[in-house]
Amino acid sequence: MMTRVSKTSSFRIPFLVVLSAAVLATGCGKKEEKGPQQTPELPVLTLQPATAAVATDYSTMLEGRVNVEIRPQVDGTLQKILVDEGASVKAGQPLFRIDDRTLREQYNTAVAAQHAAEAGSSVAKLDAEKLVPLVKNNVVSEVQLRTARANYAAAKAGAEQARAAARAAGIRLGYAEIRAPVGGYIGRIPFRLGSLVMENQSEALTTLSDVSEMYAYFSISETEFSRFKQLYAGESIEEKLRNVPPVSLVLSDGTVYAEQGKVEAVSGQFDRETGSISMRAVFPNAKGLLRTGNTGKVRMEAIYSGVILVPQEATVELQDKVFVFVVGKGNAVTKQVITVLGKSGNSYIAGSGVRTGDIIATAGIEKLQDGQVIRPAAAAPAAEGQKK
Repeated sequence: MMTRVSKTSSFRIPFLVVLSAAVLATGCGKKEEKGPQQTPELPVLTLQPATAAVATDYSTMLEGRVNVEIRPQVDGTLQKILVDEGASVKAGQPLFRIDDRTLREQYNTAVAAQHAAEAGSSVAKLDAEKLVPLVKNNVVSEVQLRTARANYAAAKAGAEQARAAARAAGIRLGYAEIRAPVGGYIGRIPFRLGSLVMENQSEALTTLSDVSEMYAYFSISETEFSRFKQLYAGESIEEKLRNVPPVSLVLSDGTVYAEQGKVEAVSGQFDRETGSISMRAVFPNAKGLLRTGNTGKVRMEAIYSGVILVPQEATVELQDKVFVFVVGKGNAVTKQVITVLGKSGNSYIAGSGVRTGDIIATAGIEKLQDGQVIRPAAAAPAAEGQKK
């Protein structure tokens, strides 16, 4: 069998070999030599024990020292409204007046009944007294005297009952004028003149708030409560509360209230649903700038001694973890995860991962790789809170 060789194939092979050799020669001629990689010079910081102030904010809603719902204690039509919404009133000041004509007549009837009962008691007393000499002279029997004395006792009791009914009617008549039980500010008044008000109605006439002091209630977790007990000196909770420094109130617009407050009370039990416990701070409010229903945050500041502060700019956050680059032997850096216990200013309080004397890079860490060698620059200024 004969094998045919294509002429085209016999000329193409040598041509490709020559072209490939030319390309290789050209590529080798353009190859550049790379210089040694430069070692970056970065600022570093030596970690030292420090004192840190940690501020923690807790959401709160303010309440006046006393909040009283003003409700009618008798039925009738609203005859007068003696105050306006938002007005400042003193204890005992009249607020509302209910039409008292029916109540006054009930009182007059009760007083008349009292007088009648007292008169009947006097007559029964006389009847008993006039039988005494007759019994001694055997004119009437002893039984009649005993009966007369019993009638007198019953009449006397009836008179006392009538006097109590008259006093009760007088008290109800007094309820027609509703007075402020405490000093404070008047809330919304949903009723108008002529409105029918009733003793057992669900809606209050208004709310009276004594806001000379404001209560700020807030909740802390069980872990925070354990830390609270360890942080402040004292054998009991009451003693520890006395050692808590003053707290601040951050208002809803972000401003800080001018007066500082004091944490005064801790709830007796934890909330089963949230696992938190309630605390109460008291803020003075002599100028009446705060009102019941205001919202804000209670800011508590705790002082920690002997902690390690790591500047936030010296950290990298990745997947909910915080890393620093620790400078080791030969100035090689190691990427180290740290735990964060809290914040103090612009620094983290490190719980673990670093210790006193460790040197960390504080800038240019975005492009650092684990194990990379650096040239430490002059020591950076101490982190906030580390200066002594």
